[in-house]
Amino acid sequence: HNIGCLCYGGEGYPVRLTECDDAPLVLYYKGNADLNSTYILSVVGTRSCTEYGKDVCRKVIADLSRMRPDILIVSGLAYGIDIHSHRNALASGLKTVAVIAHGMDRIYPSVHRDTAKAMLQQGGMLTEYMKGTQPERGNFLSRNRIIAGLADACLVVESASKGGSLVTARIAQGYGRDVLAVPGRITDKYSEGCNGLIRHNTAALVTSAEDILHALNWPDETEEQSARQPVEQDLFGSCSEEEMAVIQLLQNDDKQINQLVVESNMPVARVSAVLFELEMRNIVRLMAGGRYHLIK
Repeated sequence: HNIGCLCYGGEGYPVRLTECDDAPLVLYYKGNADLNSTYILSVVGTRSCTEYGKDVCRKVIADLSRMRPDILIVSGLAYGIDIHSHRNALASGLKTVAVIAHGMDRIYPSVHRDTAKAMLQQGGMLTEYMKGTQPERGNFLSRNRIIAGLADACLVVESASKGGSLVTARIAQGYGRDVLAVPGRITDKYSEGCNGLIRHNTAALVTSAEDILHALNWPDETEEQSARQPVEQDLFGSCSEEEMAVIQLLQNDDKQINQLVVESNMPVARVSAVLFELEMRNIVRLMAGGRYHLIK
């Protein structure tokens, strides 16, 4: 059934998860999304989301798709914020991956089957559980660590004062990921968790897609496009031969420093110095997983 087996440290295994002490040794994956995409955001929240939470999902994800069209949205295919995140990502043309708490031979909840099928063409499904594994309660708590570790940041849209999304946020914080939260009215039960995260400085307050990009230092594609033409020639025109060699290697793909050393045939110290200089001039940016991204 085109289910891939990803082994820890092997080809296709999410690099971000290797930074986590309790990363699964084996993952089962089906879909076409790159689990090592440059920009990955997990979106979580209560299963009993309100109209406010739905509106936030719709607006933020739609705006992200315009500002950062290569972002990957990760969630858990559950009721509420999870499924609205997946569906809005699909509607906005973004790829989205569901981390599920059971084997690939079933979809839970079954009412989300059509969304799951669409995600296989525009994202994917990921699990640490073999076929035949049932969606037991403990599995959901365990899979939350994958949702947290797979992404650069965790956005909590709505949550009561207790709940699985707050567990995911705590795990994300423990992994050194950014935690973001959408504030709500002080009288709303399903904003108590988000307001608490913000009050205790556990999460950055976000009210828009712009806030998310700013908090994560992610470039806005619309701004990049407007700035690209007038400055590109000046930036690259002043580069040395070694700097241009590194820039060429980053034209089509983000790469780690060890890849650049091998492909450029330069000493690691020299490549490190070149990358530092390019970073200072805002030509490249260091991303999650130690990968360098060319700001085109």
